[in-house]
Amino acid sequence: MKERTIPIPATSATEATPFDDGALYDLFCERIDFDLNFYLGLARAAGGPVLDVACGTGRILLPCLKAGVDVEGLDLFPNMLARLRQKAAAPGFEPKLYEANMAGFRLTRRYALILIAFNAFVHNLTTEDQLATLNACRAHLLPGGLLVFDTAFPGPQWIAQPSGTREMEMEIAHPETGRPVRMWDTRTFDRVKQLQYSFNEIEMLDATGQVVATHPSKTIIRWIYKAEMELLLRAAGFARWQILGGFDGRPLERETDAMIVKAWTAPDAKDETTG
Repeated sequence: MKERTIPIPATSATEATPFDDGALYDLFCERIDFDLNFYLGLARAAGGPVLDVACGTGRILLPCLKAGVDVEGLDLFPNMLARLRQKAAAPGFEPKLYEANMAGFRLTRRYALILIAFNAFVHNLTTEDQLATLNACRAHLLPGGLLVFDTAFPGPQWIAQPSGTREMEMEIAHPETGRPVRMWDTRTFDRVKQLQYSFNEIEMLDATGQVVATHPSKTIIRWIYKAEMELLLRAAGFARWQILGGFDGRPLERETDAMIVKAWTAPDAKDETTG
């Protein structure tokens, strides 16, 4: 559903984000599972500890725990981690969680697998932050370790759409009241800087369909092209990589594909970079 075209106000670092309230975030995202089998399969096969970067409220991390994976989590937003701890406690788990920026974390442990799920890598808004995230992940991987993350490929169906159009992305029934909850997104684009600005609104409706509460927030993401991604991986010192078009392992060939990145560290002390 589309509505009127409206401008998005300027964004500041102090404004609300969709990640400030873990319970509100879970209303829409907790049951998303299109990528779960992919990441869970990698975690089970890792043969060593796993780090879930931008773990959020545990959409991937909790199933990994239940599968017996040695997994830890890292996220920038304390309320997301608090929600995760609460959910993990119900089945008796106490996961090791770190509050840190993906572009600047320093932990004492190294991992066989690091994952960054659900398009979270695109919250790195500069080349410096992209490289810092990749370098931090590589530094925390064991020899031969694997970094995996997914992003949306910036095809024209996404970045060529009109700016400033308010669209309803999802409507669900509230799990407690059964009343409608709607999520709206108004996007504008800076196509030179490869940035998307989103003004998000979550609306709570009453039994008559009237809006009784609105939760606004804003985000900025930066999209990445395939060749650009390859340069970033090379500059970050990964030994080899694959860039796929879907979770089924197909190559990235179509503008409508996703972009799934798999990058490995060298199996020994040598730091050779090859495509």
